[in-house]
Amino acid sequence: MRETAEEKYIRMTREEREYWDKGLTLAGIDEAGRGPLAGPVFAGCAVISPDVRILGVDDSKKLSEKKREALFEEILERADFAGIGRAEPEEIDRVNILEATKKAMERAAEGSHAGIYIVDSVKGLSLPGAASPRNHADADSYLVAAASILAKVARDRLMREMDERYPQYGFARHKGYGTAEHIAAIRKYGPCPIHRMTFIQKFLEDTP
Repeated sequence: MRETAEEKYIRMTREEREYWDKGLTLAGIDEAGRGPLAGPVFAGCAVISPDVRILGVDDSKKLSEKKREALFEEILERADFAGIGRAEPEEIDRVNILEATKKAMERAAEGSHAGIYIVDSVKGLSLPGAASPRNHADADSYLVAAASILAKVARDRLMREMDERYPQYGFARHKGYGTAEHIAAIRKYGPCPIHRMTFIQKFLEDTP
């Protein structure tokens, strides 16, 4: 039997409720765009009161674009805090993608005041409260899933804007990921200002 939105909310807030019952304020943090060849890496940070139920929240990768967009707006409207941070391609090239992801996550959390931050996988963050990193938290945690929606929608919107500026690469379709179409465009046209040079160097070296 298919899980209802209410059942999904109950399942995904299992860990949150343990903290909420102790009177603690929680945040979820997740990223979008670690793997692409172009564009910034984004992160989201969400603090949502246990009194506010945003049904339908799930790992952003499991949702349709239409559903993500609707939930993004609802999270912005109803969350106690909804932060979005990013690290630019040149920063990714300078410090590496992991360190840039950490910076994006820390920027997303700026101005938040949670006691515990549930983070999807990434460790070693400097946050306003205690970090609780967990693998696959975007699939199991309501707040991390909400953060994943913030990060994914914000990044996808930017990449659609970049498609208008650099239409030859097809950013609106692949969002900067390493599809065959994207790699062929890099080899044909060379890099543009939003490409991650450390990610695409091998494709440029392979160009006849």
